[in-house]
Amino acid sequence: MAKDLRYTRNIGIMAHIDAGKTTTSERILYYTGITHRIGEVHDGAATMDWMEQEQERG
Repeated sequence: MAKDLRYTRNIGIMAHIDAGKTTTSERILYYTGITHRIGEVHDGAATMDWMEQEQERG
C-alpha cells in the first residue's frame, strides 16, 4: 500500500553557523511526534547530526 502524501511537507532551514538550525530541527521532530526525545547538539545526540563529522563539531 502506498503512503498517503497529502499531509507530507518538505521544508528547508538555512542560516549561518551556530544560529540554532539543528536545535530548531530537533524540536520540530519532537513536537510533531517523529522522535520520542529531543537530541542535544552539545551531547552529540541530535538526530539531525547523524554524520560523524557533525557529531565531532557539536
